[in-house]
Amino acid sequence: MGKRILAIASGGGHWQQLMEMRPAFEGHDVTYATTMPGLPERFGAAPAVIVPDCNRDRKLAALHSTAALVRLVWRVRPQVVISTGALPGVIALAFGKARGARTIWVDSVANAEEMSLSGRLARRVADLWLSQWEHVAAQSGAGYAGAVL
Repeated sequence: MGKRILAIASGGGHWQQLMEMRPAFEGHDVTYATTMPGLPERFGAAPAVIVPDCNRDRKLAALHSTAALVRLVWRVRPQVVISTGALPGVIALAFGKARGARTIWVDSVANAEEMSLSGRLARRVADLWLSQWEHVAAQSGAGYAGAVL
């Protein structure tokens, strides 16, 4: 069996982009996490966990999400944490890194002009920090390996 991977993304476009990356996870033990109930089932992503959503404007929600993500990372014990965004992904990367996991951030293709705020936060904890736009990668110092979509 390959590595234990925690692949996490908020709902919507972040999740869609993560799902496009699934071929790269073949042969590995992947746990998916998202913030929207029903998404994993629609995409056939299992096993999956729903975590509370949060953003910088909702401090209490961020605390609730952080507690759930700490429990998730502790339970899964991932060797790799990968996220396409947003804040719950950054939090998962931080706790994964603290537990010794390799961490990967792929900033959303929607951020065509500059790295997202979550992406800028993820820079501190991501072993591999990527943008899906070559010019955004160049201006931010991120890596560029192409676009998911």
